[in-house]
Amino acid sequence: MTYKYDNVYIKDTYTICGMYEKDGPLGKYFDRKYDNDLYYKQKSWEKAEIKLLKDNLKFLLKKVNLTEDDINLVISGDLENQLAASDYALREYNIPFLGIFNACATSAEGLIIGSTFIDSKKVDNCIVATVSHNMSAEKQFRNPTEYGTPKPKTATFTATGAASALLTSEKSDIKIESSTIGRVIDMGISDVNHMGAVMAPAAADTIYRHLNSLGRDPSYYDLILTGDLGIYGKNILLEYLKKQYKLDISKNYNDCGVMLYDLDKQPVLAGGSGPVCSALVNFGYILKQMKNKNLKRVLIVPTGAIFSPTMTFQKETIPAIAHAVSLEVVS
Repeated sequence: MTYKYDNVYIKDTYTICGMYEKDGPLGKYFDRKYDNDLYYKQKSWEKAEIKLLKDNLKFLLKKVNLTEDDINLVISGDLENQLAASDYALREYNIPFLGIFNACATSAEGLIIGSTFIDSKKVDNCIVATVSHNMSAEKQFRNPTEYGTPKPKTATFTATGAASALLTSEKSDIKIESSTIGRVIDMGISDVNHMGAVMAPAAADTIYRHLNSLGRDPSYYDLILTGDLGIYGKNILLEYLKKQYKLDISKNYNDCGVMLYDLDKQPVLAGGSGPVCSALVNFGYILKQMKNKNLKRVLIVPTGAIFSPTMTFQKETIPAIAHAVSLEVVS
């Protein structure tokens, strides 16, 4: 399902990153850096994640000079069970709230839902947000880092941070031009330490359908950017697109999980992951490049492995999804 929008714009964004993200190649593009203590003066990793999102929303409102009363809706999601980080953060705000889950594709799902509300004239202003924390994610989905469990090189590193975007019907420099809703794809992979392989086919399916639905060549975009496939998933995607769809995007393609960190110097294995990984890159670096007119058309395709640890323990394979959102500079 692909939709075009007439009156949806990104007014501004706000990004907060942790210590590893600050030291990565894109660190200078993030609005705020929390790099001294991963607890952020809280008593648990989960409470630290809540604080990241609370602070992010507060600073975004301040940046755009708006109050809670000016915002019609907040859409947010995270990796914690029952969306705990988003739910607990939003109890501090008197704003209607929709909690969503698409794992690392959550930011794209939020943009699509928010854009639909605005395009249909149901709301005028909507905040789309997400958050993740490396330690709370490791604790929930894998083994706590205190165990010292070794990981294979195909594993990814959950990013720490929070990111939000204010969508509006008021014309601004960057518009959300169209979107394609992804389909759940399961290729029978059960390795929780190779999410790039799990998610690459979902990204390929969505990219192909987006381009085919709109009759576009990959060259229509200055950049096609997947979510967090990491270095191995990135290469799998390129090969899979060529073999399955006869589609070559190698000339204008990259992956947020590869861009967020220095893979040669930082201990992040195959690259970044987590809901905030692509959101930091897209809401931080990409939007700034578009405002400076260095990029004019960008297709962002955040990817998510939408699995439950419970189902993994029951020997289930891992399903994945990817949503595409087309961003364009307003001429």
